[in-house]
Amino acid sequence: MPITIKPMETDEEIQGKAFVHWKCWQETYPGLVSQEYLEKLTPEKCEEMAFRWRDNILVAKEGERVIGFVGFGDHGPEEPDTGEVFALYVLPEYHGTGVGRQLMDAALEKLASYPHICLWLVKGNARALRFYEKCGFHLTGEEVYKQSVSAYGIRMLKER
Repeated sequence: MPITIKPMETDEEIQGKAFVHWKCWQETYPGLVSQEYLEKLTPEKCEEMAFRWRDNILVAKEGERVIGFVGFGDHGPEEPDTGEVFALYVLPEYHGTGVGRQLMDAALEKLASYPHICLWLVKGNARALRFYEKCGFHLTGEEVYKQSVSAYGIRMLKER
């Protein structure tokens, strides 16, 4: 079945995005972030966040099922010429199928007016690091400790 990339619009898509968010954190981040954080990140909490933050989210769908999403936007006033990919998650059973690349390409197209694109990932997430490098991002050397998840975030940048 073909994959569709589209703006997140319906309640069902928002709920699907929430499930992908929850499932990916539960399967990707044990050992990389605090177990306490993972236990507090419930499906309900992910759904609450998904309904609260609806803007600039694209979902990947196979039929009616949401299988991934990407969030993107302006990095902020401190770097007005920089766009940001805030989140990109694909259900584990779709890793290596090209869905992540389709989502990234769609987000980069939406951010086409920015000469620089940044993103942050959890330090130690080797799979994500390799993926982002294949998408043209490089490490900047910047790290920030995120108390909320008890882990370091590392920054990557893509120049156009």
